[in-house]
Amino acid sequence: MSEENMTELLSSGLKNDYNKETFTLKHKIDEQMFPCRFIKIVPLMSWGPSFNFSIWYVELHGIDEPDVVQPCLNWYSKYREQEAIRLCLKHFRQHNYTEAFESLQKKTKIALEHPMLTDLHDKLVLKGDFDACEGLIDKAVNGDGDDSRPGMRGGHQMVIDVQTETVYLFGGWDGTQDLADFWAYSVQDNQWLCISRDTEKENGPSARSCHKMCIDSQRRQIYTLGRYLDSSVRNSKSLKSDFYRYDIDTNTWTLLSEDTSADVGPKLVFDHQMCMDSEKHMIYTFGGRILTCSGNVDDTRTNEPQFSGLYAYHCQSNTWKLLREDSCNAGPEDVQSRIGHCMLFHTRSKTYLNDFFSYDVDSDHVEIISDGTKKDSGMVPMTGFTQRATIDPELNEIHVLSGLSKDKDKREENVRNSFWIYDIARNSWSCVYKNDQAVKENANKSLLEEEPCPRFAHQLVYDELHKVHYLFGGNPGKSCSPKMRLDDFWSLKLCRPSKEYLLRHCKYLIRKYRFEEKAQTEPLSALKYLQNELSVTVDHSDPEETKEFQLLASALFRSSSDFIPLGFSHVDQTYGQRTQLFDTLVNFFPDSMTPPKGSLVDLITL
Repeated sequence: MSEENMTELLSSGLKNDYNKETFTLKHKIDEQMFPCRFIKIVPLMSWGPSFNFSIWYVELHGIDEPDVVQPCLNWYSKYREQEAIRLCLKHFRQHNYTEAFESLQKKTKIALEHPMLTDLHDKLVLKGDFDACEGLIDKAVNGDGDDSRPGMRGGHQMVIDVQTETVYLFGGWDGTQDLADFWAYSVQDNQWLCISRDTEKENGPSARSCHKMCIDSQRRQIYTLGRYLDSSVRNSKSLKSDFYRYDIDTNTWTLLSEDTSADVGPKLVFDHQMCMDSEKHMIYTFGGRILTCSGNVDDTRTNEPQFSGLYAYHCQSNTWKLLREDSCNAGPEDVQSRIGHCMLFHTRSKTYLNDFFSYDVDSDHVEIISDGTKKDSGMVPMTGFTQRATIDPELNEIHVLSGLSKDKDKREENVRNSFWIYDIARNSWSCVYKNDQAVKENANKSLLEEEPCPRFAHQLVYDELHKVHYLFGGNPGKSCSPKMRLDDFWSLKLCRPSKEYLLRHCKYLIRKYRFEEKAQTEPLSALKYLQNELSVTVDHSDPEETKEFQLLASALFRSSSDFIPLGFSHVDQTYGQRTQLFDTLVNFFPDSMTPPKGSLVDLITL
């Protein structure tokens, strides 16, 4: 809102032609539009080998109606005030200004972070209760471990029986596996009841996610259809679309059909919609993406997404009827492709993103999506670098490998590698790898053996089925050997940390610090702790971690005065070190739970 306080809304580039281009600027914080008074346009590059002398005309489109702008202004000033208070709270707590922290929090009632992290700070920094800390980390990684309610998941399904005020929940994906647990929640008793830990063991549906359920409240029956299967496990047998009914009163499952497509019903689908007409005892199911076998060479359409039509199921006669096929036509009797259908609209747009990488698409609708993709890769905080991008339609991600700066004067110092992932659904970037070490002529040989050197004019391809990137050759851009080219061949597999790894690593960090604290006062007890409790959290197959673990023993031979800087008390020192550990653990939590990222001290200028 002022010329001195600017926020980056876009970092992007223009095509080198005279055609009109439209850029969508960042205009929301937490789904709330924010006001904008000044727009500043700064060139990313002032010259280049293919630049022409040009005159550009820039037009801004926005909303300036007072009834829209004024509420945004009010929200924005409140938001800034709130973030400033959160930064103050963070600063006061980090430096153990307890009275100031408590007084400000009491007066403003603003939450610094998620209650779970407040609990972690209390147990770790204030009380030094390390066992309780490990319990909290366990709870965060694996869900709260509370068997009395369903754990964390997505892609599950719920229906409600309005007569008895009972919510039924089945299945889902917990981040590592599909679930087959079945729950009932009584609104009146505010109580969850686990009907089944594994419905498959009780002749019910197997573990699944992205299925659909509907309830017949009159007859007290629940129907479930469809599921998502990872492309790596699909085969003709697994692609059968099973269809189940659950009877609430008798607590029994019935398999109505092993494969609905064999009964003239829908093929195996996910993210479809299903609803019940209790009066006529009919179920209607519409849309959804049809699952196909990967690697079926005969069917050239397997790469193209296929969508399901509109079907009716008559419960009493157990018969299916196709009412409308999936159609892109706009005829009066056609069921148009699901433009307004939130889940499937997204699926449609996903294919356009894929098309962008495969074809030159000219349609206006597609152009907007593909432009967004191209320009968003420019939002990687390394503008001006040659990049290679790939897309994973299944994970809904774009991967970007940075290359080498094309700025000839600065090429030597701008040599670096980084790998970024863009989450299309969340519209967010994350850097999964960065190496800022400049690789000079006498580059570290071991470094070169671990990763490819930065380059341009290389090629990168992606096998989305097996999730592997392959990189070959390119130009390392060495000014001393301008004709040099590379023939090295690399593969890159992205491995997301498992729950087990996260839990072990966090426990290792807690126990490592706990040992260092013990070593100051109880060396003998600390030695036993190092050999037993700490040792089991170390990955002894990792040479770096093993070396770090072996060097920890030196803490036993330092005097307690070695640990405490001049002018600090033992309490200050402990509080500061525990705060550092807390800040490290906080990085493993989603941003929505954590204290603000900035620091008050950074706002001070000289």
